[in-house]
Amino acid sequence: MKCRVCRGPAVIDVRRHNAAFCPEHFVTHCREQVRRAVHDHRMLEPGERVLVAVSGGKDSLALWDLLVDLGYDVDGLYLGLGIDQYSDESIRYARGFAGARGLKLHEVDLGDDFGFDIPAAVAVTHRSPCGACGLSKRHLFNAVALEHGYDVVATGHNLDDEAAVLLGNVLRWDAGYLGRQHPVLPAAEGFARKVKPLVRLGEREMAAYCVVQGIDYQVEECPMAAGNKHLGYKEILNALEDRSPGSKAAFLFGFLERGHARFAADARQEREALGVCRKCSAPTTTDVCAFCKLRERAS
Repeated sequence: MKCRVCRGPAVIDVRRHNAAFCPEHFVTHCREQVRRAVHDHRMLEPGERVLVAVSGGKDSLALWDLLVDLGYDVDGLYLGLGIDQYSDESIRYARGFAGARGLKLHEVDLGDDFGFDIPAAVAVTHRSPCGACGLSKRHLFNAVALEHGYDVVATGHNLDDEAAVLLGNVLRWDAGYLGRQHPVLPAAEGFARKVKPLVRLGEREMAAYCVVQGIDYQVEECPMAAGNKHLGYKEILNALEDRSPGSKAAFLFGFLERGHARFAADARQEREALGVCRKCSAPTTTDVCAFCKLRERAS
């Protein structure tokens, strides 16, 4: 393979772009895809403070690296989930990345700060591990951003993630979730703006980016994610992508361009109906928010 730009030896091919890249121009490709996503969806403005949700995996560390490289004011937030050795390894990679680059990393630990962890929550509530984890992350990423005055929360959801979520939402025709599935969720009362700058890049590209840039990351998948439906949706979409490169991007961006607006009103109505949690003041549809209920039961 030869690099599309310089015709030198290529290290990766990106089939949906019908292109291959050398290390230097692959990094440029990734940077340009993030820049375009930020620009096209008006994700970030100059001078805004950005908080990146950091897991220690390839996507979140690559996102942090790319946003810093593009000149944004970015700090990280790591949430300790208490998943045995997996969490111990994950925080080591997050701390290593931040320390080597002189970046600020906030740390919140479910066990130390809230009296429960994900295994305990699963055992007590019989929720799926990913459900309890996702609920805790959404609540705490938003809470920490508001507490520390960040304008935006950025997450490492990539093209593969978003296409898989979209497939699941379409299969259920969940209007509220479809209305919220967008690279930008605007700020509202009790909510910081949330953005997904990696929406134009896939998992394979993120792994390659970390290798090229020398970023060490948690390679192992979460041991509690086995059986997660979205992993199955990813397998289906990967099979389709193998036969027809570009299918994931066409599916996701086609929805964003032509379908999302049809469901946006459902999401707005849900937000307008939110009240305030009497325990933590977070937005909620009931007297006590789902995170506080989970904490009560699991701690």
